[in-house]
Formats: sequence, structure tokens, C-alpha cells
Amino acid sequence: MDKHSDLSQQLAYLNQIGIELSREQKIDRLLEHILQAAQTITNADGGTLYLMNEARDGLRFAILRTASLGIAYGGTTGKPASWPEIPLRNEDGSENHSLVVAHTALTGNTINIEDVRHAEGFDFSGTRRFDAANGYSSRSFLSVPMQDHQGEIIGVLQMINALDPDSGQICRFSGAHEGLVASLASQAAVALTNRMLIEQMRTLFVAFTRLINQAIDEKSPHTGGHCQRVPVLTMLIAEALHDNDAGPLAGFSMSEQDREELEIAGLLHDCGKITTPVHVVDKATKLETIFDRIRLVDCRFEIILRDAELEMLRACRGGEDALAAEQALADFRARVAADRTFLHRANVGSEAMEEADQQRVREIATRYRWHAVDGSTHPLLDSDEVANLCIRAGTLTAAEREIINHHVVSTQRMLEALPWPRHLARVPEYAGNHHERMDGRGYPRGLTRVDMSVQARIMCIADIFEALTASDRPYKKPMTLSTALGILARMAGSGHVDPDIFEVFLRSKAYHRYAERFLAAGQIDVVDEAAILAASRPECVAQA
Repeated sequence: MDKHSDLSQQLAYLNQIGIELSREQKIDRLLEHILQAAQTITNADGGTLYLMNEARDGLRFAILRTASLGIAYGGTTGKPASWPEIPLRNEDGSENHSLVVAHTALTGNTINIEDVRHAEGFDFSGTRRFDAANGYSSRSFLSVPMQDHQGEIIGVLQMINALDPDSGQICRFSGAHEGLVASLASQAAVALTNRMLIEQMRTLFVAFTRLINQAIDEKSPHTGGHCQRVPVLTMLIAEALHDNDAGPLAGFSMSEQDREELEIAGLLHDCGKITTPVHVVDKATKLETIFDRIRLVDCRFEIILRDAELEMLRACRGGEDALAAEQALADFRARVAADRTFLHRANVGSEAMEEADQQRVREIATRYRWHAVDGSTHPLLDSDEVANLCIRAGTLTAAEREIINHHVVSTQRMLEALPWPRHLARVPEYAGNHHERMDGRGYPRGLTRVDMSVQARIMCIADIFEALTASDRPYKKPMTLSTALGILARMAGSGHVDPDIFEVFLRSKAYHRYAERFLAAGQIDVVDEAAILAASRPECVAQA
């Protein structure tokens, strides 16, 4: 009756362990549960769990416990089981059947040894060295293969020194022990295989998202760095919000899955840029397409100067005053040089362009004419070149800006087409809304603050701050911390970004932690947080 009751309890325990193993998310804790359960079932003093290495030519120590010695390695201990692997083959290439665990892994057979002192056919020299070094006496061994649902052996459970529950003396592992541990090993192998497969798929997915960023990086180095830095800044702001316990966002918190979801969204927030033409993304000057057309303008000026010089020589040969003709040519050259210098400066597009300068571009365009090879004549600048040179700020025309903006639509379309698992279902929303504004004047959907998650609003700030401080943009110089934060503050005050998130970003000094990693020393200046914070509130902006 007692034995049946014992067995019933062990089976109930085994069933409970199977449920716990299927729920465990962390591989280290899973391994620990497996070994502890095996020791509990068999009442073993010691135990080791070995896992097959990737090459499947050896077993590595994953976790080790010996209760009487107080030894614990692997699992959640923080102390790795760093002994050399158990080779499955000898130096001559033959199978290594001399060691119990290697034999179990190679054959899939359970080995139950009552007393290693009298066992034959196996090499226990390593066991004897361990015993001598630790004052231990290894006697009974139970070595059980861990075989997954595909029939592959993924590891071995080895129990050492079964203890009699009544006397506490070392005894033999019973046949019931063999069956129970074999059942546990089977459940454990399936649970471990599933968990490892999930981890491998997660690792593969993250690697794939980084591959997309690398592809964008290779396509355009000016956006690839952005794709790497925005996720970091996004998580810095999110962690600051998680730790924040004051203000309207005091209740914001994140689980590990929430963090994973947001980081993935950060990595993929600009994946649509893979469809954006490189010459638009990298447009460093107003006239740049696949090359900078200012060089064509220079060539036309040279043709115009050549024609002017020829005209002067013809005039002199026709009897006109040579000195007057030469002076007229010199004056013309000076005017051309001044206009050419002006067009070069206008082409840069780093600052806002005044209306007077735009008018001067239009005048220069028609002031000169040049002769083509076919004898036709043309104004110095065509209408498209005039339109580009008259861009008020930056280097992009309205049409090119639309092309750039379309990357968000592409991002949304690409991400929404993917079959996201439930814990990553909000990635498209987080990533696809990073160009929206709190006042509804953003793109592509014109959402307002109430339409957006906190995570999407975080990403709006991260995207802008990274762009303001980035040093790899071809069309602008990187800003200092105080300048970038001042601009963000005004954006917060005008309804562009969330003022509450900006306040936490500022007060937590998340901006400074980011700066220490990614900004040049010259960009990290003194920040007057109080003044910047005052500018971020709408009522302060209204009074200014």
C-alpha cells in the first residue's frame, strides 16, 4: 500500500513537473527544473545534465548539483559549468563508449550501475579524481538519454548516489526510478527542444531585422546609422518612462515581451526606405540627382565665357577698340564669377533661402544663354534646375519630399502584411506612426495624440532627436545637445511631439546617456534643462 502510494505521488509529481516544464520560458530555469525534478524523483544526492553540442560530437556540462557538497553550477546560479566537453569520439575516430554518458548518448540506452567500484567496461577515472578532490564517494549511477519527439538525443541526465529514504545510505537506483526518469527525460527533451526552437526563431528574426537595416545601410550610409541608433534611443526613453513615477505617464510600464515588441518596432521603423531611390535619400545638394548638376552649370558657364572671348576677339579684328573690348570681357568674367559663386552657395541648401536670393536665381537663369553642339541656344538654367535652386530650406523639392515621406506608407504596408505573433502584434502601429504629430498634422494618417500609443509617441521623439544630432547626414551639420533639445522643446510646445514624454526624456537625462554613446565630444554641451522644459509647454510658447 505504501509503495503504491509512493508511486502514485511520484507520478503526480511527474505530471506536475511536465506542466511546469511546458510553461517555463527561460532555458536556464528549464534546465534547473529538469535536474531538480530528476533528483527529487530518484532521491539522488548528485546530478548532472549534459547537452549535445551543435556539432553533435560532444556533450557539454549544462548544469550540475551535489546536495551534500553544496555544489551548484549552471542554471540560475550565475556560475557556468565550464568543464571540458565529453567527446563522443576518440582520437582515432572510433566511438567513445568508455564513458557512461557518452555511451548513453551514442546508443540511446539507459545505464544503471549499482556501485562504480565494481563496475566493468567503463572508465571512471574522472569520477575518482572528482571524489579525491572533494572528499566524495560516488557509488550508484543512473544515466538516461534525453530523446526529443524526432528521436534525436539532445542530452543526457546522469544521477549519482541514490539515497535510501529511511536510512539515508547510498543505494541502487530502482527499476521504478529508471522508468520515472526516462519519462521525465522524454518530457524534458520535448520541452527543451521547443524552447530552444523558439529561441532560435527569435534569434533568427532579430538577425533578419538587423539584416534589413544592413541592407539599408549599404544602400545609403546616411540612413543605415539612423536605423541602428533610433532603436537604442527609443529603448532609453521607454526605460526612463518605465522608471518614472510622477506625472501623467507614471503608470507606464513594460514587460519583457513589451520591450521586445518595441525594440523590434524600432529596428523596423524605416524598413520602407529600402524602396526609396538612393539619389533622393542621399540628396546632399539641391541639384543632385545621380550626380550633382552644378557641374553642368559650371560647364555651361565655361561655354558662355569661351563664346564671350571669341566675340571679343572678333570685335577687335573688326576694328573695335581692343582695350575697351578687353575691359568689357573682364567685367563680364567678374559678373559670371560672382553669379557662379552665388549658385554654388544656393545649391548647398543648408539654411533658409530668402526671397531676394530666389529672385536672383531666376534672373541668372535667363541672363546667360549657351550654345549647344547642334547650334541651338538655351538659358543657363532650365525650369527644373531653377525650381531646385529656389528650394527655400534643405535640398528636397516638394515632389522629392513626398517620395521620402512615402517610406512610412511602405513601412506600414510591409509590416502589416506580416503574420505577427500575438506578442508582436503592435509592431506595425509603433513603427508606422513615427511621423505622426500630436496635433494631427503629421503623416501619413494625420493621427492625433489620443490616436497613438505611448510607444509610437516615444518613437516620434527618438526619430527626430537622432536626426537632429546625427553626424552622417550629407545635407546638414550635427547639432549640439542644447540646440537639438531646444528644437524638440519648441516642437513639444507647438503640438508636434508629446510634451509629457519629452519632459521625462529631459528630466531622466536619457538624452545624455544617448549622447555619451553616439555623439562627438564637441556636441555635448551644457544644457539648461529648466529653460528648455519651460519652452516645451504650450502656455509658455504662447507667452513668449
